[in-house]
This record gives sequence, C-alpha cells and structure tokens, in this order.
Amino acid sequence: MEKALQYIITQNLSHLFPDINNFSITPGVRGSINETYRINFPDNAVFCKVNSTVEFPQLFQKEMNGLDFIRRQDIIKVPEAIRCFEEEGKQFLILEWIQEGERTEGFWKKFGEQLAHLHKITNISFGLKEDNYMGSVPQSNKLTGTWSKFFIDERLRPLVNKCLSKKLLSGLHSKQFQILYNRIPQIFEEEPPSLLHGDLWSGNFMCDENSEPVLIDPAVYFGHRSVDLGMTTLFGGFDETFYDAYHYHFPFPNNEDEQWEICNLYPLLIHLYLFGGSYLPQIERILKRFA
Repeated sequence: MEKALQYIITQNLSHLFPDINNFSITPGVRGSINETYRINFPDNAVFCKVNSTVEFPQLFQKEMNGLDFIRRQDIIKVPEAIRCFEEEGKQFLILEWIQEGERTEGFWKKFGEQLAHLHKITNISFGLKEDNYMGSVPQSNKLTGTWSKFFIDERLRPLVNKCLSKKLLSGLHSKQFQILYNRIPQIFEEEPPSLLHGDLWSGNFMCDENSEPVLIDPAVYFGHRSVDLGMTTLFGGFDETFYDAYHYHFPFPNNEDEQWEICNLYPLLIHLYLFGGSYLPQIERILKRFA
C-alpha cells in the first residue's frame, strides 16, 4: 500500500506542496475502520486516512463536511481538511497534522467551556440537511421537529432493528425498548437543538502543542446536548474540570444522569452491532433501569 500511496499522493497533492517529491510515509496505528499514515515533508507533515469507496461511500466527504461545519462556528479547533479525493477504489482524506501536547487543567477547563458554547449553536429542527456516518455505520439525519421523535426514529429504532436481525438482541429486549420509547418524552425536557460533535468519546479529541482542545472524527448533527455529554462518560471518561466548566457556561438539567444513560444506548447499540455481545450487559442495565 505504501508504494501505491506514494504515487497517489504525488499525483493528487503536487499543487499543494512544492516539495511533493521529497517526502516519506510513516504508517499509523490501524484503527477499526481506516488505514492511517503520517506524510512527512521537510518542513511539515500531514495526516492521511485511507478507506474503501465501495464499503463506505463518501465516508471521508461526510467527515470533511462535519469538520468544516464545526470550524465555521469559530468556537473550537478542528484539523484543517486539506483535500478529500478518490483514486483506484480508495478514498483519501488529507488533514492538518496535530502535534499533541499536555492535557493541563486549563485544557480541560477550556474544553468544557468551548463545548458548552458549541452546544448553544441551534437550529429549527433536529437532524441535518445530509446524512453521514457514526464510525462505519450510516447515520440518518432526517430533519425532525422534536428530539423524542428524532432520537427514537433516526437513532434507536434503526439500530435495534439491525441488532435484532443479527440476533444480538432478543424479543424481550425489543419489548423493553418499546416501553422506553414511551418514557423518553417525559425524561427529556424541551430544548432547542444543539450542534453536536456526535461521537464524543475519549478517542475523538486531541490536545495540541498549545494545550488547545481539537475535535476529530465528528458525526455532526443538531440533537440533544446530552448525546455528547453522555458519551464523554463512556470508554474512559473526561476530567472533572471539563464537566465543571461546561456546567458553569451551560447548566446541566436536573436529571442529567438519566438523560446521559439513555443517550448512551445509541453508541452502545452501534458497538453491539459492530463488535458483538460484550456490550449487551451495559444495554441491559440501562433497559432494566428505565423499562
């Protein structure tokens, strides 16, 4: 792949980098979805992601659109998207290289404040004008008037059906979700839609060399802010300073614990669908509490 990548980079980025013939490629850690590389030039570097155009159509175009949408709000940093293109059955996304720095207390405080302000960017409807992906799973963003309807019809129900079809959930689980659907309107108070990162776990942000927060790998749409906040508690969690700063700038609702747990059903269902039964106990625990 590296020799082919070298040729493709030369053909597609020559107009952006004057020293295009003088670079090296360092393979990154292969994630669950993408191949990743650092492209090293004499004076700088860029980050390159590679995937199939057949398996995940427009995956990187949707990611680039999400990054650009967040960037235009001028609230929190995202990597500059340099180029997205397709070649020989592959899709490529070239991003600014982010040099990681120290996650200080000031970093976490600024992160909480900036996310609170991002969530204050609103829309008249829940959803987005285009569909995208969460990880490798297509995500419907049909514009909807209420959070309850959007969350049930565009988030939970499609994943429950996918998991039922793979026999990862049972008929009993399906009945419990039906009970939960009836409770959701009472648990989530009416709030304007918030601009969400959409996939905000501990692996989808960085700290740059200036200790500034940087969001990566978004699954952008307008939704309930408890989606982002709940997901920060999964898969590692965030520093308490982050939550204190967020709450100061955009106070949590009185029942944030309930809201966050229910919102976490969506990423947990995605992980169940992609990776199997090890995520089922967490889903069952939430269903037992609310259904």
